[in-house]
Amino acid sequence: MANNLLAGKRGIIFGALNEQSIAWKVAQRCHEEGATFVLSNAPLAMRMGEINKLAEQCNAPIIAADATIVEDLEKVFSGAVEQLGGKIDFVLHSIGMSPNIRKGKHYGELNYDWFQKTLDISALSFHKMLHVAEKQDALNEWGSVVALSYIAAQRAFLDYTDMSQAKAVLESIARSYGQRLGTQKKVRVNTISQSPTKTTAGTGISGFDAFYEYADRLSPLGNAPAEACADYCVSLFSDLTRYVTMQNLMHDGGFSTTGISEAMVEAITHATKEA
Repeated sequence: MANNLLAGKRGIIFGALNEQSIAWKVAQRCHEEGATFVLSNAPLAMRMGEINKLAEQCNAPIIAADATIVEDLEKVFSGAVEQLGGKIDFVLHSIGMSPNIRKGKHYGELNYDWFQKTLDISALSFHKMLHVAEKQDALNEWGSVVALSYIAAQRAFLDYTDMSQAKAVLESIARSYGQRLGTQKKVRVNTISQSPTKTTAGTGISGFDAFYEYADRLSPLGNAPAEACADYCVSLFSDLTRYVTMQNLMHDGGFSTTGISEAMVEAITHATKEA
């Protein structure tokens, strides 16, 4: 149900690929809540995805950009301000990719050139966005910037490999730039640590289905779906959360603070008996 929480607000949403992606759901919810925004993704991702369909649904212009290239990001922010008719009120960073994961490299055999690419795409791109926004003075006072993270930034998870370090860097950037932009312009910067979600990127990780089921059984509320994450993003873009900044906000159904659940005990007991 729409409540016009974002009426009159302008934004930029990075990373919408297809209907399974969280950024896609965020764009739909922002549109429902009255926002106008620009969509952006890398040219290759745009060819692989369905972003034109989303743009039509949301009446949103598209500005292609490689988020690792500062000059591309400069075009996105200046273009968004021009096309939307004013400074930006919210930004979503929903970008992450590991060549090592795509190539099936285990953590002990990482290709370091690919590792640097993982960090550049998944974390440093966030710093570059905020750097460009600051230099162009593109953000309105009390604006909100959100990046999507994952609990592997704090805990070790098999097969998440170098993305764990990327998410840790991402969260650190949010704290450091949150302090800077908060002092300068009351802009808040946060990350959302989302449940495992069946997106194109998520399901590309080896063993994803098993861990998805594990997290769902362990979480008191179950895994948070992409639609619920979109709702959470809307709340952080709205004026209702003006004093929330520099936080890594857990959106995981309680997974991060649960030791063990009855469902997990029953599953382990059953498996042990069968063995």
